[in-house]
Amino acid sequence: MSLPLLKNTGDLKGKRVLLRLDLDVPVLKGAVQNAFRIESARETLTFLREGGARTLIIGHIGRDQKETLRPVFEYLKQSLPVAFAETLEDARKKMAGLSAGEFLLLQNLRSFPGETKNDVAFTKELASLADIFVNEAFAVSHREHASIVGVPALLQSFAGFVFAKEVEYLSKVFTPAHPALLILGGAKFETKIPLIERFLNIADDIYICGALANDIYRARGYETGVSLVSDCKISQALLESPKMHIPSDVIIRADSGNEEKGADNVGKTEKIVDAGSDALADLRALVEKAAFVLWNGPLGLYEEGFDQGTIALAQALVECDAETVIGGGDSIAVVSKLGLLERFSFVSTGGGAMLEFLAKQTLPGIEALRNSASRK
Repeated sequence: MSLPLLKNTGDLKGKRVLLRLDLDVPVLKGAVQNAFRIESARETLTFLREGGARTLIIGHIGRDQKETLRPVFEYLKQSLPVAFAETLEDARKKMAGLSAGEFLLLQNLRSFPGETKNDVAFTKELASLADIFVNEAFAVSHREHASIVGVPALLQSFAGFVFAKEVEYLSKVFTPAHPALLILGGAKFETKIPLIERFLNIADDIYICGALANDIYRARGYETGVSLVSDCKISQALLESPKMHIPSDVIIRADSGNEEKGADNVGKTEKIVDAGSDALADLRALVEKAAFVLWNGPLGLYEEGFDQGTIALAQALVECDAETVIGGGDSIAVVSKLGLLERFSFVSTGGGAMLEFLAKQTLPGIEALRNSASRK
């Protein structure tokens, strides 16, 4: 897939660059807890700094409009000459005084209503602050927001280094080495069906886990108790596919405590919270025979502390001989905490964006860059 690339922009000295980053990082007591998404853009930040660009960094954090990027600013200023702007007018004034190689970070984009609405007036005002646009936020490029699809229609636009690598590497997933294994966890089965159906023709095995497996249990007539399930209908062809695998046993949470039992033996008041030991053994066997593994999403309720299955899978993947590609916030959080990020073949910054790209082979943000290039 051909994209306009940042490395081909030519002379950047003195140019105003609008840089869209993925800054939605975990923050605790005003400090960034995991800087993976920020650090993934380090090559682009260095390129712009050394090229003498005057760069306005934009991004969002959290879902609440009141959340602030101040902690991200505090993190960035440890290694970059960067200032902070609360408003667009403040950004305009400070950009005028920015020297070559310096940066300015704008407050949380979600605090501006025009961002998520892709409002024309907001988009024009944002675009007026720069000469060129760089998208280095693959993880949010499935959103049709002003900073993703609106600005590229008004400015000459380019893909950042990581964005380009995401597209290049994930495109290879469509023709993997075999045996190929897809491991898919998390929730919201209805949003994963297009990906699963596509990979039925690509992968040799598909292992469905996490809350996604609960939907298959229920479709097969199993009791799922008070476990998280969705309302989607699963086709008989998918249910009967010999490529499909789900955990044979699970960890349940009940009033009497946690217990491991068969997936077909869950009680009406019990909640499935993780994969069981037999399931992990089955999954490990699939991993060991695979030449390629794609993993997205945890095996259990990671956010509630049930991370044993996810940790076991991460460790099995780094010990196998297969090419390994992972993505998704919870999966990356576990791998990062274990210090295993560099032991995977490729770590995508995207969760939902990765899944949508693999289902559709493009994203709104990708098309916006390609359309920008075609207008040159």
